[in-house]
Amino acid sequence: MPPRPSPRTSPTHFLCIPLVTPASRPQLSKSLAAFKADVTSQDSFAIPTDAVRPLSTLHLTLGVMSFPNNEGVDKAIEVLRSLKPREILAGIKPLSSITSLAAPSQASNADGATQSLSSLNITLRGLHCMKSGPKADPSKASVLYAPPTYSEGIFQAFCEKIRAVFEEAGVMDKDNRGLLLHATIVNTIYVKGARGKKGSKLTIDATDILDRYDDYVWMEDVPVEKIAICRMGAKKIEGVDDQEYEIEAEADF
Repeated sequence: MPPRPSPRTSPTHFLCIPLVTPASRPQLSKSLAAFKADVTSQDSFAIPTDAVRPLSTLHLTLGVMSFPNNEGVDKAIEVLRSLKPREILAGIKPLSSITSLAAPSQASNADGATQSLSSLNITLRGLHCMKSGPKADPSKASVLYAPPTYSEGIFQAFCEKIRAVFEEAGVMDKDNRGLLLHATIVNTIYVKGARGKKGSKLTIDATDILDRYDDYVWMEDVPVEKIAICRMGAKKIEGVDDQEYEIEAEADF
C-alpha cells in the first residue's frame, strides 16, 4: 500500500504590509471606532463585538509561510532584508488608465505617479464581503474587508512582485489564486463560543452594512513604511483594549 500523503503544514507566519503606523493611527483609530460603535449597537446591526478586528491587527497580507519549529524562518528573514522596495517600485510601469480600484481622490495624481515612483501612499475605502464559495454572499458573510486603492495598478503590481521574490526563494508556496489585497475589518471566527447551525461557521447578514459603508474612508493617502514577517495569532497588548501580531522581522520601505 502506498504511503499516505502527509497533511499540509499549517501556516506559522505571514508576509505583510502593516497598516497601523504613526501617520495612519489617528485616521484608523477614529474610523474603526466609529464603525464598531455603529455595527455592534443593538439599535443598528448588533453584530458581536469580537467580530470586529482590533486596531493594531490591521495589515495587508502578501502571502503565508510555514516554518515548523522555526526551521526556515532565518532564510525568509534574509530574503526580507535583501529586498530593495524602491528599486522594485521604480521598475513598475503604470497602466495607461486608472484601474477600477483607484480612489477618485488619487486619480488626479496619476500623472505624477507615472513620473516618479519612489513612494507609495495607500487609501482604504469601502467594505466588501469575502467569498466563501463560487461567489460572495453578503447575506451569509463571515469576513468583511476594506480594499486598498491606488491609481494605475501600481500598488497591486508592487505587492505581487514582493511576493514573487519570496516564492522564487522557496520560502513561500506559490499561490495561483491571485493576490487579493484586503484589510480584514470583520471576521466572525473570533467570536467566542458562537457557531452557526450544526456547528457551522457563524455568518451574519451584512447586506445593509455593505451598503452603508460602500464608500467609507478608513484612512487616506498614508505612506507605506514597512514590509514585515509576522507570526500567526494576534496577542493582547497589556494595558489597552487592543491586539497585535508579533513581528519576526521587518524592512523599511
